[in-house]
Amino acid sequence: MSMKQEHKKRAIVIVLDSVGIGAQPDAAEFGDVGSHTLGNIRKVRGNLNLPNLTALGLAAIEDSRLDTMGLTPKGAFGRCAELTKAKDTTCGHWEMAGLPLKNAFKTYPNGFPKELIAEFEAKIGRGTLGNEVASGTEIIQRLGDEHVKTGKPIVYTSADSVFQIAAHEGVIPLRELYSICEAARELLNGENYLVGRVIARPFEGKSGAYQRTENRRDYAVEPFSDTILDVLDRRGLSVVGVGKIEDIFCHRGVTIVDHTKNNHAGIEATISFLEVDTGSFIFTNLVDFDMLYGHRNNVEGYALALETFDAAMPRILGAMQEEDILMVTADHGCDPTTPSTDHSREYIPLVVAGKHVKANVNLGTRKSFADIGATVFEYLTGEQWNVGESFLKEIYKV
Repeated sequence: MSMKQEHKKRAIVIVLDSVGIGAQPDAAEFGDVGSHTLGNIRKVRGNLNLPNLTALGLAAIEDSRLDTMGLTPKGAFGRCAELTKAKDTTCGHWEMAGLPLKNAFKTYPNGFPKELIAEFEAKIGRGTLGNEVASGTEIIQRLGDEHVKTGKPIVYTSADSVFQIAAHEGVIPLRELYSICEAARELLNGENYLVGRVIARPFEGKSGAYQRTENRRDYAVEPFSDTILDVLDRRGLSVVGVGKIEDIFCHRGVTIVDHTKNNHAGIEATISFLEVDTGSFIFTNLVDFDMLYGHRNNVEGYALALETFDAAMPRILGAMQEEDILMVTADHGCDPTTPSTDHSREYIPLVVAGKHVKANVNLGTRKSFADIGATVFEYLTGEQWNVGESFLKEIYKV
């Protein structure tokens, strides 16, 4: 007598960091009119070969500007708008996990206040360089020599709510740089200077050829209230964080961590967790799209990274278990074809796949990234989250 094997329900969300799919209606407020990360990459490059994501429905998303190749989507598809008035990683992931913000984090388009920098310098026992809005790769070339000579860390920001600290690994060892970032995080938690993330930006190399390393570390402000990660964890459902997820959520609600540093490692870790049936919720961030290509306006590199991820999709889908539901999405845009090297205010794509996901379901334009978290929460618990609208009933087939 054979017994039917019982499979647990599991949700997987893979965030293609910065892979936006068109400017939101309020993009003008952010200086992002005309931004369309996916569409503009395809336009500038001439082609974008994403057959596996296209087969699931990526190109069928409204205004995707991609070729559907005449295929009928095998999965569900749509796009999500961001409720939070922001375009940064922290706000994007928090809203995705059921916590949109009423007020976005503070930004500093003219650099940080002198009194804040003075307090920071006193706290770390070093002077600083920079304190300006800058591209991370450009500022280390311009100020790297002075940093190496003086030992002063380079402080800079962007259009996002970030306090970035760059240091040569041979001048300020990683452990000390991380301690310096922790000191900055303590200063930037209050109402006066509430910044979303402090980011360690270590680099190496010699004059004229400095290069950032993969030892970046993010120090996010702690979520102001529960996300779905917190509640799932409290209920004994394990949450797996791949990439910088643990940092984004300030180590809250993540029970299993694999702090991968690039797309390849993140993809491989996700597949490994899928194969061994680990976790109830796997939350993966693939950072290279944003860090290596979006912020550096590297169209070809971005396109190749997208094609590499697409080529890995059969392995990801093949590793999934009977009751797994996969969502591939993003957290904001970072159009590499525009003059700006900052994030862009865009819709994010949403592609959903799994053995119990209906084919060719158009989810339309969702009002909030929180719909993703609401759907994950309902699937895993059978209950409604307090923000966002679950689309589980639209996509799920018994």
